[in-house]
Amino acid sequence: MNELDTEGKVSPKKTITLNLGPTHPSTHGVFQNVLEMDGERIVSGVSTVGYIHRAFEKIAEHRPFYQITPLTDRMNYCSSPINNMGWHMTVEKMLGITMPKRVDYMRVIVMELARISDHLICNGILGVDTGAYSGFLYLMQEREHIYEIYEEICGARLTTNIGRIGGFERDFNDIAFAKIRKFVKGYSAVLKEFEELFTRNRIFIDRTADVAPVDAETALNYGWTGPILRACGVDYDVRANEPYSSYEDFDFDIPVGTKGDVYDRYMVRNEEMYQSVRLIEQALDKIEKEPKGVFHADVPDIYLPPKEEVYNNMEALIYHFKIVMGEIDAPRAEVYHCVEGGNGELGFYLVNEGGRAPYRLHFRRPSFVNYQMYAPMSKGMLLSDAIINLSSLNIIAGELDD
Repeated sequence: MNELDTEGKVSPKKTITLNLGPTHPSTHGVFQNVLEMDGERIVSGVSTVGYIHRAFEKIAEHRPFYQITPLTDRMNYCSSPINNMGWHMTVEKMLGITMPKRVDYMRVIVMELARISDHLICNGILGVDTGAYSGFLYLMQEREHIYEIYEEICGARLTTNIGRIGGFERDFNDIAFAKIRKFVKGYSAVLKEFEELFTRNRIFIDRTADVAPVDAETALNYGWTGPILRACGVDYDVRANEPYSSYEDFDFDIPVGTKGDVYDRYMVRNEEMYQSVRLIEQALDKIEKEPKGVFHADVPDIYLPPKEEVYNNMEALIYHFKIVMGEIDAPRAEVYHCVEGGNGELGFYLVNEGGRAPYRLHFRRPSFVNYQMYAPMSKGMLLSDAIINLSSLNIIAGELDD
């Protein structure tokens, strides 16, 4: 490539421009980095988004509260139940609804399964991008088991639309509980086998250790949250710092790293999967001590009545009509609620003026915040390392740009 010098003469350009994305397989999503390359080394870069902009927030402002749940599925679709639960809790916070403990524990089970699903995809694909495919196959079999649990609970697998404002659509049946217990019993052994392939593997260590290290101060200045922040040594986790869904009733550890490099991010996510299994086991034990058959709060103004009652009871029919037609008497309020998503703090900022839909709604998508630092981090890095770095950030395009 050539360019003009100060005298207007053509002179050879010393760098080349490389488009990493929006369709490059290593981006794992529809977003782009325009990199200026000096051979294999990155001189500078500009990150761009907007390829799948879907205006979720504006669409949500024209929908009744309960119809917004499917929109949240399409953000981080690797762990969509966490998005669903976060939205439901935001509306419940606005309405002042308190959940029964059994519902809280059921939500913890679903959210921690989603966290495992998210982390195993990230670490599995990190292995693929370093040239090792076997570990990815080991873990993807386990993701299928998680999806089978979702399917038993709500009938869906990827974009689950799971639960409702006020609880769940139905109770977990015996088959669902059996599948959950079987999964947590066997997953730790599979994860240990996965770790044996990577954690002390010399090639994997050489590709990931000391690659893209970030110190705690820089990470905080860029607004990082989630596993990549904890890899920098900051023990911030929404579940522990601002407990929701009765997480304060559970005993779990928050793994942290020291260097904030790709290897530390891998290690943090691996340990978090062990902690998620631990949380699910505790939740299963706690559910046994709660009254059976409770799967939603007693809020008839908000929670849809069972269909058999709608067909046979006038009062249930009236409630059903009012809820479906959006005649919910929502108070004027301004609330923010956040949960610990797969990639960090997933927040919902809701302003309501009393109508059938939010007046204003904003999603705090952790991938969008975390991605800001990618181009500055890549400066001076080899292209092969930049790809590994991108994998370790686990940027989900649906959450990056909605």
